[in-house]
Order: sequence, then C-alpha cells, then structure tokens
Amino acid sequence: MLDTIFEIVFLICFIAGCAIRATCVVRARRASRGERSTIADERGTTGLEKPLMLFVLLGMQVIPLVYIFSSWLDFADYRLPTTAGLVIGWTGATIFAVALWLLWRSHADLGRNWSPTLQVREEHSLVTRGVFGHIRHPMYAAHWLWAVAQALLLQNWIAGPAMMAAFLPLYLHRVTREEQMMLEHFGDEYRSYMNRTGRIVPRLRS
Repeated sequence: MLDTIFEIVFLICFIAGCAIRATCVVRARRASRGERSTIADERGTTGLEKPLMLFVLLGMQVIPLVYIFSSWLDFADYRLPTTAGLVIGWTGATIFAVALWLLWRSHADLGRNWSPTLQVREEHSLVTRGVFGHIRHPMYAAHWLWAVAQALLLQNWIAGPAMMAAFLPLYLHRVTREEQMMLEHFGDEYRSYMNRTGRIVPRLRS
C-alpha cells in the first residue's frame, strides 16, 4: 500500500517537474524568436553528450514510468517495514518538493539568460542573485535532489536509483565544460564568483 502511495506522489512531482521545464523551454524559444542576438560562445552537444542525454532520459523518465505503469520491473521490488517506509517515503517527497522549487527558482532567477543549449549570447550577463548567490549550478543541484527523491520514493532496485546512475556521467562531462565557457566569457568576474560560491552545495563561510 505504501509503495503505491509514494508512486503516486512521485508521479505528481514528476509531472510538475516536466511542466516547469517545458514552460521554460517554450518561453526561451519565444524570446529568441523575437530578439536578434549574437552567440558569443556555443559549445553545443558533443558526440559523447548526445548518448549521455539519452541515458538521462532513460533513467529519469522512461524507466520510472515503465515501473509505475507496468509489472516488468516488479522482480526488483523491495519492501520496507511500515515505519521505515513512511519516514523514507515522506523524506523523498519533501526532497522532491525542494527540487521542484529549486528548478523553478533557478529558471526564474536566470530569466532571459537561460537557454536549453550550452551557449553564451552577447546580451547575457552573469547572474549572481537569488539561488545563484549561493551555488553556481542550482539546476544541476535540482536534478541531483530529484534523483535522490526518486531513489527514496520508488521501492525498486532498478527504477529507484536509475536517475542517479544516468545523471552522474552527464554531470561530470558537462559541468567542467560549462564552467570553462563561463571563465572564458566573463573572466575574473566569474573567477571571483567561483571563489565565493559552491558548485552545487552552498559554500560554508567562517
């Protein structure tokens, strides 16, 4: 019973997360059509990045939905004692709620500086307000929280950790390229920003 409840919670949060992202993508595309802008730096997607993104799609969307709407992965289910199941499940739900807020807030703070691809445009500025005042990559942080929540909400050895396993290679491949691009474009301003913020976890200050 508990696993069914938390599968429903996961599905609701999953739909909300997809809606947030889709809304931001549509808004960015509309803004780009109405503006004439010059791309200062576009790294795009490398040959390695494309399969990594497909791998994330598999672990973040395909496998969890297959698990919820079919019995194909039931052989990998596990069951927790009632009390432990409640604690872990509602912890996962809370983490997912934080992930959704962080995903929405980071898009809102970036505004027109966000684009779906890895690029810097001439009109882009370095955003250091809001959640970006504490961490440099709140969207990546939101996806990590999403991955943890998925592992806690779905009591299945395959569907639960699927996003963690899928997102790690893309994160390791992309975050370094992204920071290098920002350093090349914003120079010392970004270097100073790096010195006072954490990558995905706020930096502790004395």
